[in-house]
Amino acid sequence: MAGRNDLGDFLRKCRADTTPEAVGLPGYAGESGRRVHGLRREEVAQLAGMSVDYYTRLEQGRHTSPSEAVLDALARVFGLDAAARAHLADLARPARHRTEQVPVQRVRPAMQQMIASMTEHPAFIVGRRTDVLASNTLARALLTDWTRLPPRHRNYTRWVFLDPAAREAFANWPAVAAEVVGTLRLYAGRFPDDPQLSELVGELTIKSADFRTWWNGHRVHERTHGTKHMRHPAVGDITIRYEALALPGDEEQTLFIYTTDPGSRSHDNLRLLALWAAQPHAGTAQAGPGTPARAPLDQVADSE
Repeated sequence: MAGRNDLGDFLRKCRADTTPEAVGLPGYAGESGRRVHGLRREEVAQLAGMSVDYYTRLEQGRHTSPSEAVLDALARVFGLDAAARAHLADLARPARHRTEQVPVQRVRPAMQQMIASMTEHPAFIVGRRTDVLASNTLARALLTDWTRLPPRHRNYTRWVFLDPAAREAFANWPAVAAEVVGTLRLYAGRFPDDPQLSELVGELTIKSADFRTWWNGHRVHERTHGTKHMRHPAVGDITIRYEALALPGDEEQTLFIYTTDPGSRSHDNLRLLALWAAQPHAGTAQAGPGTPARAPLDQVADSE
C-alpha cells in the first residue's frame, strides 16, 4: 500500500533519523536555535552532491524518477542497509508494478510434502503481504492453527497484532512485531497497489495503535535468520533459531524453518511439543497460541 508520496515520506523519515554528528558535519553539537533533530534539507543536498531544489522536489513528490547515482548518494548519506536501499529504489519507481496483475500464490505439492515430513522442526511458508501459505503440524502447535482461520485471515502480521495469544507467545513481542511491520513495508514498496495489502494495512491501522506507530515510522526489515524467545502454555519457554529461505520459482515465497540447540532445554521442550501435537487429541485441542491440527494448509490466503 503506497501513499501519494511514499518516497517523500521515507526520505523525510531518514532525514529526521540522521544526526549531523553521524555524517561528520562539524560544529553542530549543541547548536543553539537548531529546530530539527536530524538533518536539514540543505545539508542532505550538500552531502549527496545535488541542489537543494532538486532534493526538495524529491521530498515533495514533484520528482519521482531519480537516477541510480542519486539513490546511491542518498543511501550513503542516510547510512541505509541493503534492504533499505532496495526499498528506496522501489519507492522511486513504483510505476513498475502498477500495470501488473498480482497472481495468486500456490505452494507446490512437493514443497507441501517436504514441510509436512519435518516432524521435529516447525516449518511454514510465507508469501506476499506475509500471508501464511503452508505450515506443518509443529508450526501450528507452536504458533497458531492457520487451518482454523478464514483464508483472508491466514496472515502472519495480522496474527501478531490482532491475536492476544501472539503477545504471550513471544517474550519480546515489541521487537518481533516491529520487524514484521518492516517486512510488510518492504513488500509495500515492491507492490504499491496491491488491493489486499491496502485492506490489511487499513484494518491493522484502525485496530492496533502499535501497528499504526511502526507503520508510520517507515522502517524496513528483511528477515534472513535470527533468534526468537517464545513461551508455550503446554511446554514452557523455547528459544528458537530461524532461517528464512527464498524458494526457487517464486521469489515472493519464503520458507521458515525453526530449530533449537541440541541438548538444550528448548530442544527438549520442542520435542515434547512435537509429541503432544502428534496425539489424536491434537486436532481438536484448544491449548494456547499453538492449537495444532492434522489437516494440511493447502489453500492460499488470497484464494477466496
